[in-house]
Amino acid sequence: MSYSTADRLRTVTLDDVRGAHKMLSGVARTTAMEGSRHLSGQVGAPVLLKCENLQRTGSFKLRGAYVRIAGLLPEERAAGVVAASAGNHAQGVALASSLLGVHSTVFMPKGAPLPKISATREYGAEVRLHGQVVDESLDAAQEYARETGAVFIHPFDHPDIIAGQGTVGLEILEQCPEVRTVVVGVGGGGLAAGIAVAVKSLRPDVRIVGVQAEGAAAYPPSLAAGRPVSLSHPVTMADGIKVGRPGDVPFALVGELVDEVCTVTEDELSAALLLCLERAKLVVEPAGASPVAALLSRPEAFEGPVVAVLSGGNVDPVLMERVLRHGMAAQGRYLAVRLRLTDRPGALASLLGALSVVDANVLDVSHVRTDPRLGLTEAEVELHLETKGPAHCAEVQQALRDAGYTVMG
Repeated sequence: MSYSTADRLRTVTLDDVRGAHKMLSGVARTTAMEGSRHLSGQVGAPVLLKCENLQRTGSFKLRGAYVRIAGLLPEERAAGVVAASAGNHAQGVALASSLLGVHSTVFMPKGAPLPKISATREYGAEVRLHGQVVDESLDAAQEYARETGAVFIHPFDHPDIIAGQGTVGLEILEQCPEVRTVVVGVGGGGLAAGIAVAVKSLRPDVRIVGVQAEGAAAYPPSLAAGRPVSLSHPVTMADGIKVGRPGDVPFALVGELVDEVCTVTEDELSAALLLCLERAKLVVEPAGASPVAALLSRPEAFEGPVVAVLSGGNVDPVLMERVLRHGMAAQGRYLAVRLRLTDRPGALASLLGALSVVDANVLDVSHVRTDPRLGLTEAEVELHLETKGPAHCAEVQQALRDAGYTVMG
């Protein structure tokens, strides 16, 4: 499957996806489909999780990258390939290139998580750190392609990439033939477009729902305008779907075949990631958890059986810690409070004693004695507490007030 620059905007067909499926035999795993009792109870219908977080390299990106590189002409392969990414695409291109015997150069931002940089190198790519954000890395990769003749491997805006990602849709129909709704995260749109081509070609009755992070949702305004619209400053913790402009190729397919594109908040993403970890025992990155976030935020909107695509699991441990704490706060299981007390021996012990009575677990204590805002005999304490839910948060705060403390937040 090879496309020249002239026919880059050619559409993607079911035959393309089937061809990609054959090409990926023995390369990409047929990832597991796991039922979720908790989500099924929320939705009122069976919910299954398509675990692309367990794919080789930790995401679906290997599929499209391999098909794209395998389709290059011999002289193109000899020139090598180049890509830009902060993580998943980088690793997909690196492994695909190594499997096909093609030299790969991957530009990554200087602030990319160290585990993702190390993994990309270990999969065989030459990694070059450039710029502070992916857009700067992208510019450098395209300049490198112009200077060296290396083939630039776009993360989503090419028919071969979309056909490779569409193999996820074929697997969904094989593993859950009775599916009524497929929910998938959307960044540039390659995965959603590919799944939609495969699923709608064989089962036009199946509803396809795309999910974007609220702060990086370029598709709703683009679909309304009838053309790709750029966001000036997309902001979200979900790096995998943090894309400022839809790709031209996937945009046309998403507009034609995807039934709805909805958005989720950062709180909803955090809660979804926490649920995947606690209830499904699956490590999922924020972008991969976006379909679960949509199910949790609007459970009544999805006809079952529902398949939610967990697109990746490459989450930086530092980000995981922050997101889990944020998710606990969103669920009312984490409480931060500030209060003032008299600065005397035993005052902090008395405060902690009051918290133990209501079974609040103290995670962190910050004790400030010297501050112009404080009186001579005052101290300010900030507490981070693990609680059991919103009702328990309210109980803890009331217990502190009843003990004579002024709770400031």
